[in-house]
Amino acid sequence: METMKARTLGRSGIEVSALGFGCWAIGGEWADAEGSPLGWGKVDDEESVAAVRRALDLGVTFFDTADVYGTGHSERVLGRALAGRRDEVVVATKWGNRFDETTRRVTGSDPTPEYAREALTASLRRLGTDHIDLYQLHLSDAAPEAGAQLRDACEEFVREGLIRAYAWSTDDPERAEVFAEGEHCAAVQHACNVLADAPDMLALCERLGLASINRSPLAMGLLTGKYAAGVRPGEGDIRAVPPAWLSWFGEGGAPAPEWAAKVEAVRDVLTSGGRTPGQGALAWLWARSPRTVPIPGFRSVAQAEQNAAALNQGPLSEGELAEIGRILG
Repeated sequence: METMKARTLGRSGIEVSALGFGCWAIGGEWADAEGSPLGWGKVDDEESVAAVRRALDLGVTFFDTADVYGTGHSERVLGRALAGRRDEVVVATKWGNRFDETTRRVTGSDPTPEYAREALTASLRRLGTDHIDLYQLHLSDAAPEAGAQLRDACEEFVREGLIRAYAWSTDDPERAEVFAEGEHCAAVQHACNVLADAPDMLALCERLGLASINRSPLAMGLLTGKYAAGVRPGEGDIRAVPPAWLSWFGEGGAPAPEWAAKVEAVRDVLTSGGRTPGQGALAWLWARSPRTVPIPGFRSVAQAEQNAAALNQGPLSEGELAEIGRILG
């Protein structure tokens, strides 16, 4: 079990807890250029800081953020929470989107090496650190040719000691493979959960020796089961006004019926051994591959404690994994 609690970020040799924490939600409210919400609603920064520190006390050592989350706010909150404990953690952030911190809106994207350096400098300042452990391209559909240039830029950042390793946040294995050609590429960040498996990406990670960092491991909260009980996201929450790519929720934040039915169908397997549904969903990912590092989001100490507790229960059994596969077809 102790071995399960620690995993290595691909070829980098960097050791992390098998569970990471995603810091999208603690960025607070922000929006796209048209004003549609991209955050998870209002947050309490003091609670966010307390949650990060509680997670660290419970053995979580990997924290994943992005410069655009809250248009810089998530990085600042994370940096504040980790002050004095930077050497105990592995920090990942992302770049590629341009934004206005005053209006808290995204203004565009920039796949150039010049902007990569500008963004990295700004992230280091906001996080209050002299290096990023894992620097990730946040433009999932950037052209592979641009990706190759950015991969080479990241190699230069490694040589300068500004980052230790890098990755592409993308759901396209071909793009991920472009980055993997670089010596210090350590991972791919991609969507993967009980409702949306990613066999091709997991196979690529196994073949190329990369870590699989799993965003949306709880399907943005749907796999926790709380939305089936009538809980609804609040104002300023992306799930309340879901964009086209967010199929798990309908207008107003109600779970989409077809997805809610799938969650209900696997509930008994996920909650085996006394797990909560969310803990079971994390256990599914650990059972799915020894390279997975799920990064569920959080906004409170209670959520941090519940997610971290999944580490103590470990992965689902092979039989439970197969049963979920049978149920979902």
